Amino acid sequence: MSGMKDGKFAHDITEAPKADRVLPLFSLKGKTAIVTGAAAGIGYAVAEGFAEAGADVAIWYNSNKKAIERAAEIEKTFGVKCRAYQVNVNSYEAVQAAVDSIVHEFNGRLDIFVANSGIAWEGGPMLDGPLDMYKSVVGTNIDGTFYCARAAGLHWRRQKQEGTTADGGRPLEGFSYGSFIATASMSGHIANIPQAQAAYNASKAAVIHLCRSLAVEWTGFARANSVSPGYIKTDISLFCSPEVKSTWKDKIPMGREGEVNELKGAYLYLASDASSYTTGSDLLVDGGYCAP
Repeated sequence: MSGMKDGKFAHDITEAPKADRVLPLFSLKGKTAIVTGAAAGIGYAVAEGFAEAGADVAIWYNSNKKAIERAAEIEKTFGVKCRAYQVNVNSYEAVQAAVDSIVHEFNGRLDIFVANSGIAWEGGPMLDGPLDMYKSVVGTNIDGTFYCARAAGLHWRRQKQEGTTADGGRPLEGFSYGSFIATASMSGHIANIPQAQAAYNASKAAVIHLCRSLAVEWTGFARANSVSPGYIKTDISLFCSPEVKSTWKDKIPMGREGEVNELKGAYLYLASDASSYTTGSDLLVDGGYCAP
């Protein structure tokens, strides 16, 4: 385990950014980011936010080929490099190959990885739901996040140890620590009603604790955090009826679903040097749902 010996953490092995102004800390200029599940919804909004902050961005998609057009739009709008890649996050071999390829294509470096791919549970109560749906939810939400973290973490450990780009030919400028961000959910904190979704809730609780655990293991070369959105207007909740959504709003202090753009700031904070002393945290963005 990095930074630990005999159950004690090493002292003074990390450094704070050398800056006395706050806005420059949010800049991602010169950095490379990968965002999974980014053809639409939260992932696409995060990719836009990172690009606006100056990062070159690789966006991953599963089957929605609109990601290719959207990558071109991001590149044109923000003047950064942006490409779309079709990647199956349920395969570690596919994930590792994609990460390695992107690192070599994007200036030989990786700075930020957002594991955002996820699928909903639509099978109702656990005792009546199909087991193949359970395997699909767990495979994407837990295994996929774990695979992405492993592939990214290997690059961050090497970058910190060697201080060079992936080809070993250039000094790695502006790299402090990698930033891994997983999209969890407020469902990792509570049991949703009226819809029954035990498998989804459990998968998101696992994601939160995975990031906490990685924050400890990766001390010295990367930070790991999660974001737990509440009910956000995306395609993942299209299966829910207006009556169900009305019940949701009854339980949200702010009285509405969130918009994807309202998540950009949370992800940018965790991706940037503005959160240099933040690791192992889960940031709830839920309109106050979990507060009462």
